[in-house]
Amino acid sequence: MKAAPRAKGAAAIDIHAHYFPEVYLRAIETQGERSGITLDRSDPAGPAIKIGNMLGGHLRREFYDLDARLKEMNRAGVDVHALSLTFPMVYWADVELGTRLARAVNDAMSEAHRARPDRFVGLATLPMQDPRRSVDELDRAARLPGIRGVYLGTNVNGRELDDPAFLPVWERIDALELPVFLHPLNVIGAQRLGPYYLANLLGNPYDTGVAAARLIFGGILDRFPKVSVCLPHAGGTLPYLIGRLDRGQKVRRELKHMKRRPSAYLRRFTYDTISHAPAPLRYLIDLVGADRVMIGSDYCFDLGYERPVQVVTSLPRLTRTDQAKILGGNAAKLLELN
Repeated sequence: MKAAPRAKGAAAIDIHAHYFPEVYLRAIETQGERSGITLDRSDPAGPAIKIGNMLGGHLRREFYDLDARLKEMNRAGVDVHALSLTFPMVYWADVELGTRLARAVNDAMSEAHRARPDRFVGLATLPMQDPRRSVDELDRAARLPGIRGVYLGTNVNGRELDDPAFLPVWERIDALELPVFLHPLNVIGAQRLGPYYLANLLGNPYDTGVAAARLIFGGILDRFPKVSVCLPHAGGTLPYLIGRLDRGQKVRRELKHMKRRPSAYLRRFTYDTISHAPAPLRYLIDLVGADRVMIGSDYCFDLGYERPVQVVTSLPRLTRTDQAKILGGNAAKLLELN
C-alpha cells in the first residue's frame, strides 16, 4: 500500500532509540570482566558485548557515534531521538560501579542533548540494584539538561518492578512527574527460549506483559497516580491478552484485591509502534487511542524499524490528526518538547 502523505508540520520523535556512550563501552571493557561481561573490539564489523558465553551482535557505528546517527535519522525522516541505554543496562555491576556507570551514562545523554538540543533528549538510567542510590541519581539526573524521562528494565536481576524495595524509586518518579520507559531484560522463560532467537522474538514481548501486569496487580499504578509508563514493542502481550486478565480479575481469588478491571489501566500506559504488522498496530490504536501511541524504531537493532515514519504514514484508516499525534505530537507532550 502506498504511504499516505505525512501530516503537515508533524515532527517525527522516536521514543525507542538506543545509545551506547563510549564511556559505557569503556567501562565494560576495563571493569566488566569481574562481573562476567566483556567487550570484544577485534572485529572490524564493530564492538560486541559478551555476557558469559553469549556474544551479542556487533554494534554498528551509529550505536555510539552520534554524527553517524544523525545522517541515518535524516535519511529516515526522524527529527528527534529519545536516547536510552539498553541491555545489559547497569544492573550487572556491583553497587559502586553501577552507580558510577549510571552517572556517566546520564551525563553522556545530557551532553548529546547540549550538543544537538534540536535532535536529542535523554532517558535516565538508574542503578536499580540499590534503590536508595537510584533515588539519589534520579534527583541528580532530573536536573541535567535534556533528561526527560526514566529508563528501566522490565525486571532488575529477576526482581519485579512491584517489589516493595523499589517503592522509594516509584515515589520519587511520581513526585518528579517523569515518564518511565520500560525495556525487556533477563526475560522470563529464558531457559526455554535459547534456540531460534526466541529470547528476543517471544521473550521480549512476554516480559513486557509480565512487567505491565505486575504494575497493575501490584498496585503501583494505584499508589502513584502521576506515574506514566511507556511499554515497548506495541505493549508486548498486554493489549492482546487484556480480556484474559479481565476475566481473571473477575473469577480468581488471587485478584480479589483489585477494585477495577485490568483493562481500566490500559490508558495509564503509552505504547510504541513496534508491532511489525499493520493489523496488531491498528488494533492497538483502536484499543487505547491514538493519543497513547508513539513511534519507536528499536534503533539500531536489526529487529527494529529502518523507516519508523512510514510504518505510521502507510497505516490504513489513520486520520491526518491521529497520524500527527503518533508521529510526534504525543511524544512532544510527554517529553515536554514544546
